[in-house]
Amino acid sequence: MPDSFVSTTIKRGKPDWYHSTRRYERSHLRKAIWQLINTFIPYFLVCILMYLSLTAGYSYLVISGLAIVAAGLLVRIFIFFHDCAHHSFFASRKANTVLGYVCGILTFTPYEEWRKSHGIHHNTAGDLDRRGNGDVWTLTTNEFMAASKLKRFWYRFYRNPFVLLGLGPAYLFLVSYRYPHKGARRRQHYSVIITNAAIMAIIVVASLTIGFKTYALIQFPVIFMAGMIGTWLFYIQHQFEGVCWKRHDQWDSMTASLQGSSYYKLPKVLQWFTGSIGLHHVHHLRARIPNYNLQCCYNETPALETVAPLTFRKSLSCLRLKLWDEKEQKLVRFRSVNCLQPSTSN
Repeated sequence: MPDSFVSTTIKRGKPDWYHSTRRYERSHLRKAIWQLINTFIPYFLVCILMYLSLTAGYSYLVISGLAIVAAGLLVRIFIFFHDCAHHSFFASRKANTVLGYVCGILTFTPYEEWRKSHGIHHNTAGDLDRRGNGDVWTLTTNEFMAASKLKRFWYRFYRNPFVLLGLGPAYLFLVSYRYPHKGARRRQHYSVIITNAAIMAIIVVASLTIGFKTYALIQFPVIFMAGMIGTWLFYIQHQFEGVCWKRHDQWDSMTASLQGSSYYKLPKVLQWFTGSIGLHHVHHLRARIPNYNLQCCYNETPALETVAPLTFRKSLSCLRLKLWDEKEQKLVRFRSVNCLQPSTSN
């Protein structure tokens, strides 16, 4: 994969309005710095407040409440990390890399390793023939029916909400990101080593100063809740009612962006914490648009408003969608497969 990627392959025949959206890719230093100020400072202040609350003997419920706020801010930091991976947060490639590593250390995510898998995701999202890298494990109904009992069990286990949004994020951020994956090159290996070394250094310093137990009571609830939120956002961006998946010979980037990525319309406060990533159809259309330009691009491009918004309330029912039915061209529940199974008679 080339070192610099975009979400889609630019092809001929794109509408004029698509080409006009390119101007929103421009990075703005003032906006970027202001985002760093209004996010990093509150994040560290909340972490300090959690520490002071612990040492003062306050109920852990108070600390947990503060952890929710810190987790929201950490999700926002991850969005900066995400923008850096697309080389969009700053105009400077080097500045994006430096900030990407810093944000990666705070979010327990190796920058170059994640950047590679995320690039693959952008180039294959919605493509049934190129699943399996940087996405949520999704089987078709035919694949599920043809699978062994063991594979069905693991698929059901994986798609269980308590695993997908609970055990899954914990494993991903605390275990899976601690080692390079198959196909990783030297740059990805180094990013894993650097990130792990920095995290270990922070743990050692924290253990020698405030104590490991105090550090753990502050850090792990925050990373766990942030992981849950981040995983949910990633899930709902491509696993929703009305999503479009195609075989490779029918797949095209425009359809994958506008019909294969959701417009997750959140309240303004939640949109701020999530860096407007709910405008995911805009992001997949133009991956180089930084988070602080997404809303403006949406507001000034009428064609993007044709995508029906997905509300938070409606999104909750999407957890019941488990398999892709190629015949019906939609995501379905497990019970749909049970209806297709031939009945046995005595």
